[in-house]
Amino acid sequence: MKKLIKKLAIVLYIIFARWLPRSSSRCKVGLLTWRFYGRLILKKAGKKINIERGACFGTGVTLGDYSGIGVNCEVFGDVSIGNDVMMGPEVVFYTTNHKFDRTDIPMRLQGTTESKGIVIGNDVWIGRRAIILPGVTIGDGVVIGAGAVVAKDIPSYSVVVGNPARVIKNRNEQQIKQDNIWQPFD
Repeated sequence: MKKLIKKLAIVLYIIFARWLPRSSSRCKVGLLTWRFYGRLILKKAGKKINIERGACFGTGVTLGDYSGIGVNCEVFGDVSIGNDVMMGPEVVFYTTNHKFDRTDIPMRLQGTTESKGIVIGNDVWIGRRAIILPGVTIGDGVVIGAGAVVAKDIPSYSVVVGNPARVIKNRNEQQIKQDNIWQPFD
């Protein structure tokens, strides 16, 4: 019975709920509807989740408290999203890839790699059109710039940008400098 309800929820989400207005619109029906379907479809859904218009997500996704899936995002496979995660529009999570090892067989016939889960820590901000590749772990407090392609693990409190994504600063160091601003000389 649970599987039937989940399948029915997926169909109704795709046909109806996915196309409701954004959560920032005056119409709050969408926000409540997305939460309802999110709880039925997601592997685990935290408190006050936000699933935006056009988001595509699968049954293997865990979404933590006060976290959201952005407008037109794609989140499938074994993806664990922590608490207080903000996600811009069109972010894509890939847990598998195409095989291309052999040259005697067309790539389209080689299948896909084994699925590798993605873990997103708490208090993370993922910018518009970022791409998160298979097997990546993103630490707590990370900021991922728009359009970044994250192919490696990211340490906590990093700010990353680019393709491939690279750490440009650490938010803890910035905080240390702000905390020590009273000192006359550095």
